Amino acid sequence: MTEPTHPTNFIRHIIDADLAAGKHDRRVVTRFPPEPNGYLHIGHAKSICLNFGIARDYQGRCHLRFDDTNPAKEDVEYINSIQEDVRWLGFDWGTHLYHAADYFGRLYDWAEQLIAAGKAYVCELSAEEIRTTRGTLTQPGKESPYRHRPSAESLDLFRRMRAGEFPDGSRVLRAKIDMASPNLNMRDPVMYRIRRESHHRTGDAWCIYPMYDWAHGLSDALEGITHSICTLEFADHRPLYDWYLAAAATEHRPQQIEFARLNLTYTVMSKRMLLELVKDRHVGGWDDPRMPTISGLRRRGVTPEAIREFCDRIGVAKMDSTIEMGVLEAAIREDLNVRVPRVMCVHRPLRVIVENFPEGRVEELEAPFFPDDPPKMGARKIPFARELFVEQDDFLEEPPKKFTRLAPGREVRLRWGFILKCHAVVKDSGTGAVTELRCTYDAESGTGAPRDGRKIGSAIHWVAAAHSVPVQVQLYDRLFTVPDPAGGGADFKTHLNPQSLEVLTGARAEAAVGAASPGTRFQFERRGFYFADPIDSRPGAPVFNRIVALRDSWAKVAGGG
Repeated sequence: MTEPTHPTNFIRHIIDADLAAGKHDRRVVTRFPPEPNGYLHIGHAKSICLNFGIARDYQGRCHLRFDDTNPAKEDVEYINSIQEDVRWLGFDWGTHLYHAADYFGRLYDWAEQLIAAGKAYVCELSAEEIRTTRGTLTQPGKESPYRHRPSAESLDLFRRMRAGEFPDGSRVLRAKIDMASPNLNMRDPVMYRIRRESHHRTGDAWCIYPMYDWAHGLSDALEGITHSICTLEFADHRPLYDWYLAAAATEHRPQQIEFARLNLTYTVMSKRMLLELVKDRHVGGWDDPRMPTISGLRRRGVTPEAIREFCDRIGVAKMDSTIEMGVLEAAIREDLNVRVPRVMCVHRPLRVIVENFPEGRVEELEAPFFPDDPPKMGARKIPFARELFVEQDDFLEEPPKKFTRLAPGREVRLRWGFILKCHAVVKDSGTGAVTELRCTYDAESGTGAPRDGRKIGSAIHWVAAAHSVPVQVQLYDRLFTVPDPAGGGADFKTHLNPQSLEVLTGARAEAAVGAASPGTRFQFERRGFYFADPIDSRPGAPVFNRIVALRDSWAKVAGGG
């Protein structure tokens, strides 16, 4: 798969204009600033591709910065996973790895500067009182009784907060902006809170921590970020972003630009909800192949090229919208279609006895790994013997009119093999279930059309019983049953799909499949694209995750090929 082109968008138009005007000394410096409080998901992949892609295309640089201002929810595990995900997607921050925690001292100094200038004050209202006095979209907020305390008093209290003299939650530092502002974010927002939590990077050096809005813009300024690209929910925060930069009188002023976040049907894009799924054991972990996390997609078998293509395909917009899951699945399918060898794996085996084929005899048939271009991946030998396995759903004892596969008295083509005709059905005496088919094969049919011109039903996949290997197949489907599981006000978990995972332990595959190393991908013909799970697979006992089903089965075309 070739790397996608990068069509222009409104962000690139802004950057082009900035460069033409000589802004930022004609530099382009972006950043990807995740909070290390969970694993990254496909929505973050869009931001990663956008920020690193812009830096690459404009010969600039992109920083990876952890906005680690809330130690209560952060973990080194998340930091490590984020770095792994960004690298796996194909991007490199080089020497530009940063932490907001590394700026705590500078942020604190700036806070004292604002207090001294009368632009910030220590407030002793509780969190609930601050919420209730904030006002509404139609009514202004009420000023805190501590809003006009002398700067010297606030400065003394702030230093005592820093020294650990006060209990958690008893005091905060607030910016003094405008309690009547139509933008609620400008109504004296909290800059610091007291929180006695050990930080993964600074240990117990601090008992006050900056709020995200205070730390984010100033961190951008310290790093020389030129274009601070974020999602639309931060558009209302942009005036506060700019106010903080101006109040702190930073030497550098980054420009915040907002774009539409990625919303995807049949999943959730909230770290809180994803964490809930993990903690409540609705999934096997952050890397469960049903999860929309980058680690989950990686473990499912999706390639980074497919994700980059998907992100490029959906583009960059100014208005929020929801992308159909089928768009992502199509990108995955198209990527795998040109790189993955084809083999046969019978998921739910039904035994077939070819009565006119001699016992003990084996005939080898040749089949290409990549039918569209046989020399591309070469070919393999497929053993044909008296005892075979076919799919249970490729046979019906009483088929409907349009059923073109195997049935009593009917002929089908075996993929890359002979024409097979069913003569008799063997059933379980207790349940009545079909357990075996008695068939004959046309020895003269080879792999071409019948010489007498008779019409043959669909081609079906198969394996020789004695020459196939057992494999475990995990059929992953969409995690939720409705397009918008978080909408409508109900608990999103009520929409979990109970059929999102089906484990098949009795599947039978070609010998090459059984010898596959973890991380190997195949197309199981007529079934989909599969990936040997790198964690669950063992030597000689691969476990295959279905990455994505086939959109159109070649079996719909009579004779296969």
